[in-house]
Amino acid sequence: MIEILLLVLPVFLVIGLGYSLKGSGLVDGDFLVRLNRLVYYVPLPIMFFYKIATADFAASFNPRLLAGIMTTIGVMSISSYLYAGVRKYDKVQRGTFSQAAFRGNLVFIALPIVYNAYGETGFAIAGIMIGFMTAVINFLSILVLLLPHRQEGHDLRASFWIHQIAFNPLIIASFSGIAWSFFRLPIPAVLANSFEIISGMTMPLALFVIGASFSFKELRGDITIMSVAMIFKLILMPGIAAGLFLLLGVQGVEFGVGILLTGAPAASAGYIMAQQLKGDADLASSTIMFTTLISVLSYTLYLYILKIAGI
Repeated sequence: MIEILLLVLPVFLVIGLGYSLKGSGLVDGDFLVRLNRLVYYVPLPIMFFYKIATADFAASFNPRLLAGIMTTIGVMSISSYLYAGVRKYDKVQRGTFSQAAFRGNLVFIALPIVYNAYGETGFAIAGIMIGFMTAVINFLSILVLLLPHRQEGHDLRASFWIHQIAFNPLIIASFSGIAWSFFRLPIPAVLANSFEIISGMTMPLALFVIGASFSFKELRGDITIMSVAMIFKLILMPGIAAGLFLLLGVQGVEFGVGILLTGAPAASAGYIMAQQLKGDADLASSTIMFTTLISVLSYTLYLYILKIAGI
């Protein structure tokens, strides 16, 4: 258990550092907005590209793992949306709840946990999976948020979908890295050394931003809906994924990476999506904060189970 805590606690302690400095005068709202954009658009894509490009694609890419993850995302998006309909959640709540049930914080939370647990090998596997996952999750998030308003009419032209999916910096970086790795293209030494430095600072900065953006005041949503969303995201989703991985024969590090990715708390991007696409922004924010807090326990439990299983 001590070994497991040494994997989980450092990630959340860095988040805690960011939270503790909030309001100290060193960190304010404007600074956080700029830092968040900087991390998302510059060091994160560089880190994704570099880590994936320098990995052995044949060893890092498992189509069975990808199939299990994609099926899980599909099952969770459909089941959560139908559940919200059966419970008669209102229009703004239905899509927001569904999105929170399958859209995880893959980059800022799951990836550091994967790296701590499985090192460069796990990072390369996770990076490739995240490239595919991000494209599908963006599409499904838009779908579940707009479906409850389908009778109101929306002018979503091709340019909207292209912007949301094809121009996402992480998707571009991931697939560029996949192509680089697949064709075994070299990276010049000077660039490789620069990318290594940038990669080293990226995850701490990302975790710091998460912590500094955290606010307990955001935990003001409907506790019942928040709790059900937490069960869907942190319990049902990795549980379904585990069953599919076993059926598909996914084993070892890949199994562990799949569980840690599918068990991520609700993503911060879900708040922005809910805000832009007629969702319940307050519920989205509350669910993000709530699932992030609970994920300290869920990740500890999953890593403990994986350790007992020898993974």
